[in-house]
Amino acid sequence: MSKEGRHWDAPREGTQVESIFVGIDVCKARLDVAIRPTGEIFVEENSIPGVARLADRLNGLDPTLVVLEATGGLERELVLALVQRGVRVVVVNARQVRDFAKATGRLAKTDQLDAMLLALFAEMVRPPVREVPEERVRALGDLVDRRRQVVDMLVMERNRLHSVRAEAVRADLHAHITYLEKRRIELDQELKALMETDLQWRAQRDLLMSVPGVGPVVTLTLLAQLPELGQVSGKQLSALVGLAPFNRDSGKSRGRRTIWGGRAEVRTKLYMAAVTGIRVNPVLREVFQRLVAQGKPKKVALVACMRKLLVILNAIVRSQVPWRPRV
Repeated sequence: MSKEGRHWDAPREGTQVESIFVGIDVCKARLDVAIRPTGEIFVEENSIPGVARLADRLNGLDPTLVVLEATGGLERELVLALVQRGVRVVVVNARQVRDFAKATGRLAKTDQLDAMLLALFAEMVRPPVREVPEERVRALGDLVDRRRQVVDMLVMERNRLHSVRAEAVRADLHAHITYLEKRRIELDQELKALMETDLQWRAQRDLLMSVPGVGPVVTLTLLAQLPELGQVSGKQLSALVGLAPFNRDSGKSRGRRTIWGGRAEVRTKLYMAAVTGIRVNPVLREVFQRLVAQGKPKKVALVACMRKLLVILNAIVRSQVPWRPRV
């Protein structure tokens, strides 16, 4: 059951409220909600009934925008409930909000303050609303995430073998590694079956894998975590992934261009593809060698190859024409 809270920054009596902005701080057990410009704050439990109550309540308010932080999946049910009711909702990167907090001098941190900050972020920044992936895309994403988790556990367990001497512990590690290897193979089979049973995904997979350097893991990650591929411009896609270079200039000073934010897992897989691509893909190899010859650090050249690869993949999906090697 919801608990009513106090009001912050409430408008003066007689003020007409035209636009409503909502910030929601998502925790495992509760949802702290702040509404601007009324300043209303309340708490709802993060459960199936609680999510339904909150979604209905916000639907009745007809807010201009609702903003939540990405919290590793805890926010998914609420986002889906809001979307199903036609509420405009955006899930933002935590780093964006932290930078906004620093810029506005709001450094104190509690769940209610976080909710108020998210509501202010919604009002001042107005991040664009993106389409929520279909159920099949979410299911694919869950499987891809689980495979990555299993692979990460395999790496950790194999690393532990180097520092453990007790035979009983080593035997336990070997047994767990065997189980994880078996589970990884099973997940690969499940993902392959999922691809084969969906004609659209199978076509997209074949298009993406026609590009030298792009393998099945990269392809699955792109399909699951970058549904905008082929739908937006190359520049927009680079910004989404976190490959767009940001200026750090002030006066006559020209700082180094850097990349940050975006979808880290997609970026990691593109890095792997680019490393392979500079060996097997003539276009990426040419870009890499040209930049290195100009004196660019190899890391900078590799990021440029990642960006080039993303643009190529975006164009291929948009045109539905597979990679054509240069003659």
